[in-house]
Amino acid sequence: MKAVVLAGGYATRLWPITETRPKMFLPVGENTVIDEIFEDLEADDRVDEVFVSTNERFADAFADYLADSPFEKPTLSVEETVAEDEKFGVVGALAQLVEREGVDDDLIVVAGDNMISFDLGDFADFFESKGTPTLAAYDVEDRERAKSYGLVELDGDEVVNFQEKPDDPKSTLVSIACYAFPAETLPDLSTYLEDGNNPDEPGWFLQWLQERGAVHAYTFDGAWFDIGTADSYLDAVEYALEGGTLVADDATVENSDLGDVVHVMSGATVTDSTLERTVVFPDATITDSKIENSVIDEGVTLENVELTGALIGSYTSITEGDGF
Repeated sequence: MKAVVLAGGYATRLWPITETRPKMFLPVGENTVIDEIFEDLEADDRVDEVFVSTNERFADAFADYLADSPFEKPTLSVEETVAEDEKFGVVGALAQLVEREGVDDDLIVVAGDNMISFDLGDFADFFESKGTPTLAAYDVEDRERAKSYGLVELDGDEVVNFQEKPDDPKSTLVSIACYAFPAETLPDLSTYLEDGNNPDEPGWFLQWLQERGAVHAYTFDGAWFDIGTADSYLDAVEYALEGGTLVADDATVENSDLGDVVHVMSGATVTDSTLERTVVFPDATITDSKIENSVIDEGVTLENVELTGALIGSYTSITEGDGF
């Protein structure tokens, strides 16, 4: 069995934090988003290779990251794009990777910005027991939120209908970006694209497959975070920290009030300030300030400001009078 970790997005809604950093490298507690996925795949003896599918802009960053990581299975597979408007779409990129890497085994595909509470080994067990294309499905329990995703209708654990980003959701059970495909279905990727179908949303491809044969859904309780915005990232941090606070051993916090969901990283300094639901990257300095619902990148200097809902790019300096 092979695996693909999709890491080709540009995360423009998280800029400037992700302008030069893949969002999969964002810390969630003691770990990063993508390391949670790598750990599951590394532990599964059925998976003998993990392709990390990314773009040319972030290829060097991923190469450096993998070279320094403890994981043995991941290898880099680079799509030839450097900007958002050049993307092939998820299905298009996956079809290219299958051809480029000569993949002819069963294949697990998971988005590298997915933070999920289930073990991918359990998902692989379910897939093997069914022997059909398989997706993971989660009940978001909110019809407004469900409008942003592909909805699935089940008969037992078999998918009998799809709704892709509906205006009027019939349910709140959504397909998340975690799939498995039997080896014999991989050529269908090219057939699907050659027929002029949607190259971006994988849900359309699963619907196309479901119209031609059985597709099953692995449903799970617990937690799932699709990290695409600052709010969803901070939600994932809250889950990882269990609502608490994490301060690096070599960070400095003096005369400050750290509320719920605060992560202060290595070398950062927080003095005479109040922080709530905020991530502070290494070597940032915050003085006489009140920060809420924000992400403060490395090397930032903040002094005597109040920020709410801010994304502050690396090595920015904001002082009194520059508050948001």
